[in-house]
Amino acid sequence: MATKKGQHLLVDLFAGCGGLSTGMENAGFTPWFVNEIVPQYCDTYRANHQLPDGHCYVGDINELNKSIQDYKAILKDIDLVCGGPPCQGFSTANRQRIIDDPRNGLYRAYLQFLQHIRPKFFVMENVVGMANKLTEIKEDFHKFLGDEYVFDAKVLEAKNYGVPQNRRRLIFIGNRMGVNPADIFAEIEKQKREPFVLRDVLDGLPPLSVKEPKGKAGIENYESGLTVRSFKYKRNAFYRFINGDRVITKLYNHKNRYNNPRDVEIFRRLPQGADSTHESIADIMPYTRRKDIFKDKYYKLEEGKICKTITSHMKYDCNMYIHPWEARGLSPREAARIQTFPDDYVFQGAQNSWYAQIGNAVPVKLAEVIGKAIMKFL
Repeated sequence: MATKKGQHLLVDLFAGCGGLSTGMENAGFTPWFVNEIVPQYCDTYRANHQLPDGHCYVGDINELNKSIQDYKAILKDIDLVCGGPPCQGFSTANRQRIIDDPRNGLYRAYLQFLQHIRPKFFVMENVVGMANKLTEIKEDFHKFLGDEYVFDAKVLEAKNYGVPQNRRRLIFIGNRMGVNPADIFAEIEKQKREPFVLRDVLDGLPPLSVKEPKGKAGIENYESGLTVRSFKYKRNAFYRFINGDRVITKLYNHKNRYNNPRDVEIFRRLPQGADSTHESIADIMPYTRRKDIFKDKYYKLEEGKICKTITSHMKYDCNMYIHPWEARGLSPREAARIQTFPDDYVFQGAQNSWYAQIGNAVPVKLAEVIGKAIMKFL
């Protein structure tokens, strides 16, 4: 795959399954080089994006930086480098934060890559908690990039750009083209719109029954869900939002997972918007002596509102993401739709890995508005 005149080349670091890349591709960028350490995530990325041979580095970014000379020929004239370094140490959701967590140094590896490649623009996406270290991070930016680049950071809320969930992320944008980052954020601001709600996401998808028995993950059927099946979508406004005018005839990754009978009964009883403290499940609720701590153990989503933040915890269970009108958790496809992945984006690996990939991703439509704003200055 040779580059064509007029293409705007994209490098995606810590790429995961490709949420950022998909949004940037929608905005007009061409995915050109990818780094991701988890092989299954790379499998998903490559299944959904056309990359030239040798343009996917599966491994630690620190090792990539050590061997960067081997890639200099294909990393010339890069328009945009984007990525979201793993952020557990900064996350406000991490109650057992370890200040010296080595994962917090990966953003420095990201900056080292920028130092080597010198792209025209860069985007770094991360948790809002990273803003607590903003002064220190800016010092690191200057240390690695010098005065050639100008950059700034702003918290963006995905719901302000149509995404049907609460998700706040800190977005760093920089460039060496003399563009004021405030002008780029102003272009992002112009793309604001009302969010879709959960009803829009779920409307028209086939129901899923309870999956039994546990331990027979390979067994599939139409009732509890299939990895892939023929399907006629309801082409409503949300369908067009994530898919455009394309006609998609397959339904992927729409499967229920096993839940024990007690959980299924809890799912059935809870009204929308209720959590573990609701009186309807008092007689069967586990952890009754510590329900103040475990009040979020179960939560039934509300169809008329946006969803709570989709996270990788869904790989363990979906008890905090109970379907509004079915006695089950959200399927991977439903979670992917909330993250605004197109319906023909196929996730590879095991079902728990699908959830992890989706939960760790950047919402596609949020990435798209960022990409469109940057494209204005290329």
